[in-house]
Amino acid sequence: MTIFVDTSALYAVLDADDSNHTSAKATWARLLEHDEELITTSYVLVEAFALVQRRLGIDAVQVLHQDMAPVLKIEWVNAAQHALAMDRLLVAGNREISLVDWISFVTMRQLQLTVAFAFDSDFASQGFECLA
Repeated sequence: MTIFVDTSALYAVLDADDSNHTSAKATWARLLEHDEELITTSYVLVEAFALVQRRLGIDAVQVLHQDMAPVLKIEWVNAAQHALAMDRLLVAGNREISLVDWISFVTMRQLQLTVAFAFDSDFASQGFECLA
């Protein structure tokens, strides 16, 4: 099975103080153990690196870069995907759903993915199954 990985999951794996840390760490280990294909977008990675650097520091960035990112297949966002996600963001008019989330939804639909490793409830509200 191919599973989309969101910033919320990556962050929860790294932050021992996150309320989802225990669940995230166990899910991450299970996904790696079962050799699941894990996909994310370039936008999610940029968001995750910025969040981890700001909140957890450079040591956590190093773990994300050296240990976690290499097991992810990265879907590089192109201009058409960006435009489609931006259109969806503007049409929805919802301040709570970010451009990065819209990129994730667009990518998942284009790749016909139905499952996300995410703690962001917007994935479920968009019709995706969340592992977390």
